[in-house]
Amino acid sequence: MPGLFDVRQLQRDGENQRLSPRRMELWTKFIPTGEMICQPVGSDGIRLAAMESALTARDRVGVQDFVLLENFTSEAAFIENLRKRFKENLIYTYIGSVLVSVNPYKDLEIYSKQHMERYRGVSFYEVSPHLYAIADNAYRSLRTERKDQCILISGESGAGKTEATKKVLQYYAVTCPASEQVETIKDRLLQSNPVLEAFGNAKTLRNDNSSRFGKYMDVQFDYKGAPIGGHILNYLLEKSRVVHQNHGERNFHIFYQLLEGGEEDLLRRLGLEKSPHQYQFLVKGQCAKVSSINDKSDWKGVRRALSVINFSDNEVEDLLSIVASVLHLGNVQFAADEEGSSQVTTENQIKYLARLLGVGGSLLREALTHKKIIAKGEELVSPLNLEQAAYARDALAKAIYGRTFSWLVGKINKSLAYKETERLGWRSSASVLGLLDIYGFEVFQHNSFEQFCINYCNEKLQQLFIELTLKSEQEEYEAEGIAWEPVQYFNNKIICDLVEEKFKGIISVLDEECLRPGDATDMTFLVKLEETIKNHPHFLTHKLADAKTRKSLGREEFRLQHYAGDVTYSVAGFLDKNNDLLFRNLKEAMCNSENPIVNQCFDRAELTDKKRPETAVTQFKNSLAKLMEILMSKDPSYIRCIKPNDAKQAGRFDEVLIRHQVKYLGLMENLRVRRAGFAYRRKYEVFLQRYKSLCPETWPTWDGRPHDGVAVLLKHLGYKQEEFKMGRTKIFIRFPKTLFATEDSLEIRKQSLATKLQAGWRGYYRRKKFRQMKLSAITIQSWWRGRLGRRKAAEKKRAVETVRRFIKGFIYRNYARCPENEYFLDYIRYSFLMNLKRNLPRNVLDKSWPVPPPSLREASQLLRDLCMQNMVWSYCKRISPEWKLQLEQKVVASEIFKGKKDNYPQSVPRLFLNTRLGSEEINAKILQVLGNETLKYAVPVTKYDRKGYKARARQLLLTQNAILLVEEAKVKQRIDYGNLSGISVSSLSDSLFVLHVIREDNKQKGDVVLQSDFVIETLTKIAICANKVNSVNINQGSIKFTVGQGKEGIIDFTSGSELLVAKAKNGHLAVVAPRLNSR
Repeated sequence: MPGLFDVRQLQRDGENQRLSPRRMELWTKFIPTGEMICQPVGSDGIRLAAMESALTARDRVGVQDFVLLENFTSEAAFIENLRKRFKENLIYTYIGSVLVSVNPYKDLEIYSKQHMERYRGVSFYEVSPHLYAIADNAYRSLRTERKDQCILISGESGAGKTEATKKVLQYYAVTCPASEQVETIKDRLLQSNPVLEAFGNAKTLRNDNSSRFGKYMDVQFDYKGAPIGGHILNYLLEKSRVVHQNHGERNFHIFYQLLEGGEEDLLRRLGLEKSPHQYQFLVKGQCAKVSSINDKSDWKGVRRALSVINFSDNEVEDLLSIVASVLHLGNVQFAADEEGSSQVTTENQIKYLARLLGVGGSLLREALTHKKIIAKGEELVSPLNLEQAAYARDALAKAIYGRTFSWLVGKINKSLAYKETERLGWRSSASVLGLLDIYGFEVFQHNSFEQFCINYCNEKLQQLFIELTLKSEQEEYEAEGIAWEPVQYFNNKIICDLVEEKFKGIISVLDEECLRPGDATDMTFLVKLEETIKNHPHFLTHKLADAKTRKSLGREEFRLQHYAGDVTYSVAGFLDKNNDLLFRNLKEAMCNSENPIVNQCFDRAELTDKKRPETAVTQFKNSLAKLMEILMSKDPSYIRCIKPNDAKQAGRFDEVLIRHQVKYLGLMENLRVRRAGFAYRRKYEVFLQRYKSLCPETWPTWDGRPHDGVAVLLKHLGYKQEEFKMGRTKIFIRFPKTLFATEDSLEIRKQSLATKLQAGWRGYYRRKKFRQMKLSAITIQSWWRGRLGRRKAAEKKRAVETVRRFIKGFIYRNYARCPENEYFLDYIRYSFLMNLKRNLPRNVLDKSWPVPPPSLREASQLLRDLCMQNMVWSYCKRISPEWKLQLEQKVVASEIFKGKKDNYPQSVPRLFLNTRLGSEEINAKILQVLGNETLKYAVPVTKYDRKGYKARARQLLLTQNAILLVEEAKVKQRIDYGNLSGISVSSLSDSLFVLHVIREDNKQKGDVVLQSDFVIETLTKIAICANKVNSVNINQGSIKFTVGQGKEGIIDFTSGSELLVAKAKNGHLAVVAPRLNSR
C-alpha cells in the first residue's frame, strides 16, 4: 500500500555501478533518474530493477525515502539529505507515499516518453522516486480498486506546482488507452492549461508564471482506463492584482499577450495600442517586459488552445472585448466639480467601454459616478466623491475579470464534460482522478487577507493529511494483527476551530463586522477579535502580548500560531476584501450588457434578491468544506514542491529558504507520523524473494510457507525481537539501520552469486553456441562437398577435352595450320610469350632468355634485342653524372682488387666520397700552399717511420699533380705523380699500403708506409689521379720497400684474430690482419 517501503526503494538514483561485460554477459542501460535497467542477453525484455550496488552510495546521494533516515527527528539531517540529492540532480524524494519535489530551475532529461514507459505499470518502489511513479500508482489504484483517487500538489509560488500538474496530465495523455473521442478529450485537458495560465497566472517576485488561484481538476476515466472527461474547480482568484501590482510584478498574462501578439486589426477593433505603458492597470508594477517570458509566442498558444477547447470565433471576440474593457476601465479618470462630486474626464474611454461591454455610454458614466441605494422601497441616488468613484471603477474591473474567469472555467468544463455514449450497466460508470494544484503555506513580510485564506486552506489540508495518514497506518496494523501504538503529533484542529468555529471563530467575527450597521473598520474588527478570542493560546495581538513581544507586533496586526509556525497578519483591507461589494447601479449596467459573456456573468436575479451576498471568506470557507468532502471521498497522493532559492538559479541550494519551506509544508511532521511505527514493511513473498540468498536454508528455494521462510531467515540474520514484528501477510521492520545492514550483507552476497550466475550463464551460452556452430558446420560441409564434387567433375570434363585437343595438335604439329593443330600451336605461342613475360631479364647484366619454340625463334631474337636496347636506354636515362663517376671509380676498384684483397667485398656497398676531411679539418695554410692546385681527395692516414716504424698521424691530400703528406700546417712530403713508381698492398684484410717513390736526388726520402681506414677507396683515388691503375701490386706474405741509400725494409703480413701493427725482433714491420668470412 502507499507509504510502505520496498527494498527496491534503496536504489539511490545514480549510485548503481555497471557490471563489467567481461564478468557477466548482461545488457545494461543507465537512466537519468538514477538507476540501471538490466537484461540477460537474449531475454524476452522482462525488466529487472537494479538494486544498490555501492555500499557508499547512501553517503553520497542520501536515501530516496526520508522514512529511512536514521535520525528522522533532525531537521538538519532532513535538509542534508535533500542537499545531497539536489546536488546529483535527484529532485524527487519520498516520505512514504508523499513525493517531495525540489524545483531544479533547469531542464532535466527525465520526462521523455521513454521515462513514461518505464514507470508505466511498475510497482511504486520498483524504480526511483518520480512524479510519474505517483501518477501511475494513483492510476493503477483507480483501475484495480475502482476507487476514486486524487493527487494533492502544494508548495509556495515558484516551487513548480503548475509544472508538476502539467507533467501529470502529459503522463496520462501519453500512457492511457486512446481512441478518436479520447484523443479529443486528451487534447482539451492539456490545452486547458495554457488558457487558465493566461487568465489566472502572473509574474511575481518569486515566480515568472505564478498561479494566482487554486485549482482542482477531476479527470474522468472509463472502464478501459481512458480519459473521457474532466471538470475544474477554481478557488480564490487574486482579483486585487487586476487593479494593483507590487513593484517588480505584473498583471495577469493575458493582458500582455493580447497587446504583444494581437493582430493590428484585432487591436484596432478593441481600441488598444501595442505598448502596455499606455494602461494604468499594467504599469503599477513597472515590469511590463520580462526577458524570460515570450508573450507573442504564448499568445499563439492561447489562441490555438481556445480553438481546441471549442471556443467559437464570436466567443473569442467577446472574451477579448472583456479583457480590453478592463484595460480601458483602468484609464478612466475622474475630476471633482464644485460640489465635490466626481465627473468622468476621459470620454474616449467611456465610448470604448460602451462598445466593448455593450452598454449605454450615459448609463455607464452614471453608474461610475453615482451610487444607488434602495431604502424602504424607494431608490436613492447619491453622487460619489473622487475616492468613492475610483473604488467603484476598481471594483467593477475586479468583478468583471473575476466573474469572466469563473465563466471561462465553466466553459472549459462544458468542453470536458463526459457525455455517456455507452449505457451498458457498469460500463457507463466513470472513475475520477483529481488533481489539486493549490497554494502552499505563505509567509511574507506583509501578510493580508489573501495569506489568511491561503494559510487557513493549508491548515485544513494538513488536518486532512494527518487524519488520512494515521487512518491508513492504523488500518494496515489492524489488518496485519499488530497492536496499534498511538502516535503523538500536533493536532491542528485547535487552529482550524480558531479560524472557522461558529460565532467565535475569526471568520465569524469578520463577517459580523462586515454585516453590522454602523461605522465598521479594520481596527474595530481587530478590537472585536481581542474581545472574543483573547484567551486562545494560538492568538496574539499588540494589546494581548507581553512587553517583549509587542516590539514585533504592530497595533494593526494579529498573530496566529499555525502548525507550520507563527504568521503575523495586518488587518488593513480585511473588511473591504471580505465585502467585495459592487454598487447596485454598476450591477444593473452590467446586467443590461449586450456582450453575451458579461450578460451571463451578471445575473438579473442578483438585482431582485434582497438577501445580502455571502462574504468572500464565507464563500471560500464553504468551497473549502466541499473540497474537503471531495478529498475525503478519494484515496489521496501527495506532491510537496520546494523551491531551492529565490533567484531562480539552477544548482543553488538556499538552506535558510528550504528550512522555511520544510517547516511550513509540515514535512517533518509528516515524517514523524510515518516513522511512528515501522520504517519498512513488505509482504513475506517479496521479502523472502529478495533476501533468501543470505540464509543457506532458504537458498536457492524455499518449499514451505513464505511466513515460515521469513522466520528462518530472520533467525539466521540475528534479528532482535524489538527490531521487527511478524504480521499476517507482512514483515514489519522498525529501524532503518536494521534494513541497511541486511541490504549491505546482500550487496556482499551478490558478489559470490554473480560469480555463480556468470559461470552458469557462460556454460549455458557456450554449450548453446557450440551446438549451433556444430549444426551450422554440418550444413556448410554438406553443401560444400556437393558443390566441390560438381566443380571437380566439371573440371575433369574440361581437362579431358583439353588433353584430347592437345594430343591431336601435337600429332599434327608439323602440318600447316589447320583445325586439328591450331589449339596446340596457339597454346605453344601463348605459353612462350607468358613465360617470357614472367622471366624477362631484370637488368642489362642478366643474360637469361627462355628457349623459344621453332616457330618463334626469329621473333624471339627480335624481342630479345628490343628488350636489351630498352633496358640499356632506360638505365642510361636514369643515371646521374655523380653516379656515373661513382661507377667508374667502382669499376677501377674492381679491376684492381676483386678476388685479390680480402677486405674488398666490404668496400663494394660503401660509396666513394670526394673527401674524408671537412674543410675545417684542413689547415688554411695548407690550402694557401696548394694555391691554384685543385684538391681532389683528402683522407686521414697513419704514417709509419722507415726506421723505427713509429706511427704518426698525417693527412693525405691528392691534387691533379701530386700526393701531399701533411702534418697540421706543414707539408711533410710531396710526391709528384711522375715520381710514383708503384703502389704495394697485401692480399689480407689489413689497411696498410706502400707508395714506392723514384729517388732522383737526396731530396726524396724513399718509399712511404701508410695506413688508411678507407684503403680501397684511397688506393683507387691515387691510381686514377696518378694514372697508375696498372702499377698497384697486391703481394702475398710480405712487401719490400726502399728505406733510403740502397737500404730496404720488409713488411711481413700474417692472419690473426685482430689487427696488430708492430716492429718484429728481426727488424721487420709485422702486421697481423684479422680473418674475414670471405676468405
